[in-house]
Amino acid sequence: MPTPSLAALPIRRLTPRDLVACADLSQDRGWPREEHKWGLLLTAGRGYGIDAPDGGLVTACVVTEYGPRERPDLGAIGMVLVAERYARQGVGRRLMRHVVSAMGTTPLTLHATPNGRPLYEELGFKTTGRAEMVRGHFVSGDFRPSVSTRAATAEDLPAIVRLDEEVFGADRTHIITRLPAFTDQLRVAEDGGRIIGYAGAWPNMDTQVVGPLIARDTETAQALVASLAAHTDRPLRTDIDVRHEELLAWVKRHGLGSVAFNAVMTYGIPELPGDWSRRFAPLTVAAG
Repeated sequence: MPTPSLAALPIRRLTPRDLVACADLSQDRGWPREEHKWGLLLTAGRGYGIDAPDGGLVTACVVTEYGPRERPDLGAIGMVLVAERYARQGVGRRLMRHVVSAMGTTPLTLHATPNGRPLYEELGFKTTGRAEMVRGHFVSGDFRPSVSTRAATAEDLPAIVRLDEEVFGADRTHIITRLPAFTDQLRVAEDGGRIIGYAGAWPNMDTQVVGPLIARDTETAQALVASLAAHTDRPLRTDIDVRHEELLAWVKRHGLGSVAFNAVMTYGIPELPGDWSRRFAPLTVAAG
């Protein structure tokens, strides 16, 4: 039986049952398997992929929608991958065109590597920001936080959801309510009994990824990062908006080093909604 052409292979919706195939695809491209992250994205988001005739996936990506279900305010595209044996044959472009078309008038965002950026520009995405990935063992040294932090409780969730929507610019309830199960740590910062920031740390291979990181100001963000670091032996990794120069300089003084830069790109909107001055790091670059 002749092998069907790539252009004839149908694009289908992925489900949590495709988690292992997605992790295999990550590994095929030299990425970590990241099954924990794939599990969240495939349940909270909408996956798209193409089945390979010889097994596994040709390509995959996930879109996480925010705001009203019937008319989302924003869609974040992530985990765009093509199997090595099918690379440079236009399949990634075809998948992305399908996703952009399926999202209709919904504004879109994604974090692009230098390799992926030309394709997204071709599709109409514009670079509207940059994020710097940093990684390393946090060394507290003589740092003494000026802001009070503690572990979040179930009673904090409504306040966290409200703060997150105010800062992010769209309702992320379906993501935020999954954080207690997804993260190893979820902590809040308080001032006079009012929550002024929150942050999570979740396992990703040999690191703890810090995100989301929402805070009233840099001092609050520092206190949250330090409190997360104090409760893990793993190196921290996070992606910080480069406009937060003070926080970036601080984490580098405390043991984290620069790993890479990604372009923050948008489609259909000139910039991301919300208040960037309080949005320090995403849950993951794959979900905005």
